[in-house]
Parts: sequence; structure tokens; C-alpha cells
Amino acid sequence: MIDKGPVLLDITDGIARLRLNRPDAANGMSAELLSALCDAIMVCHGHPDLRVVLLSGEGTNFCAGGDVRAFASKGEKLPDYIRQATAYLQNAVTGLLRLEAPVIASVQGFAAGGGGFGLVCASDIVIAAESAKFLAGATRVAMAPDAGVSVTLSRLVGLRRAMSILLTNPVIPAAEALQMGIVTKVVPDDELADASLALARELAAGAPKALAATKRLVWAGTGTSIEQCLSEEARTVAELSGMADAREGLAAVIERRKPVFTGR
Repeated sequence: MIDKGPVLLDITDGIARLRLNRPDAANGMSAELLSALCDAIMVCHGHPDLRVVLLSGEGTNFCAGGDVRAFASKGEKLPDYIRQATAYLQNAVTGLLRLEAPVIASVQGFAAGGGGFGLVCASDIVIAAESAKFLAGATRVAMAPDAGVSVTLSRLVGLRRAMSILLTNPVIPAAEALQMGIVTKVVPDDELADASLALARELAAGAPKALAATKRLVWAGTGTSIEQCLSEEARTVAELSGMADAREGLAAVIERRKPVFTGR
């Protein structure tokens, strides 16, 4: 049980309810939140009776991605902060992929950036509210995709579509995300919590070793290991975060204006 802090966790009847808990910041991912997320996932790994993880976000958004205000406040020290945050994010994604228990993401509002969109792509099943929206967003702030998105997204939607999503950053409505294969099921907004919990209970009643083996085989069968790509993602993101364009991109988001990139 983790009942306070930026990540909440309770495990009952084999179901772990893992919740991002910074609703006032749209569950934006600071290094502190990511550290807490890693700790909570490790608790899940150590729980002997865990059957399924239900991942959600408190408030109106699942996760709006990285905490751009925290990033922007670091100035030229941003690369060091990004290296720390990215390490936590990679560990979290790896932890979810390596969990024997299936992971269900329950998504309302925005799922954006490496934090929100990345966790969605790394989940085994995704239930989305009708009004949910998805956004890659990294290149919009002069960064590169992280959380394994550079690998997972193409496996979900195909290379050409993934390239377009990552380079042009469209806001993808839930219905379109369903057609693309980013989400598993779309439900009315007021049915999201019940539908997600019902599926979690269904999986919790299944044969745990068979579900675990199936999850492992499906992810392993998609080709190059996602984990093998994470270190290159981290190196690239840290390198880009030290450029003036990254600081300009973050400032533009905060100031709600179009960025002016110079390639420096």
C-alpha cells in the first residue's frame, strides 16, 4: 500500500491499482514522480499473489507527459535532469514489460509524451474513454521519443504511420487510436472506471502462469528487444535536451506560442 505521494498503489484480490497522483499538473512526469513510479512497480514485482496491474491517472488526464515547467526551470542544467528522469522512465517501462502480470492502462483526458503516450504503448491492454486524446509530442519541443515509443509504436501501428505520428505530432482522438491499434477498446467516459476494473477482475480470475507466458511470448515475438533500444533513446534525448532548441520548445509550450527553432 502506497497511500500518499506522486504515485499511489494498493493491491487487493490480486489486482494492483497503480495511479499517477499529480492531478493539478495533469500527472506531468517530474523526476520525483518517475522515481516513485519505479518504486511502486518494484513493489508489484515483489508481490507473490499479483494477477494484474490497472494503471491510471488521477484527475482529468491520464498523463500529459514530461513536466515541462520542471524541465524549463533547469535551464542549461536540463541534460543532467533529463538523464535522471529518463533513467527512471526507462526502468518503469522495463518493469512493466517484465512484469508477469498483464498491465491494463485506463486512459482519460490526454495521454501525451514519453510519460503518457509511452506508458500506453508499453501496456498490454488499453481501455480509453471516448474523449481521451493521444499525442507523441517529443519533436514538438525539439526532443526525441522516449519510454520505448521509438520501438513500441511502430509495432502497434506500422512503420509508416508511426513515423508520421512521431514527426508531425497529431492529436489522436480515442476512436482513431482504436482504429490504428494504439488502444484496445473505447468506452463512454462515465463507464471507463467500471469497464477497466471489470477487465482487471476477468484477468485476475485467469490462469496466471498462462497469461504471463503469453505476455512474454507476444512481446518477445515482435522482433528487436525494446530494452535494447532504451539506452540509445536515453543518450539521444539527453543530447537534444542540452540544445537551445529544446529550451525554446519548452518555453513555447509554457507561453502557448509557436516555437522558433534554429538547429542549435
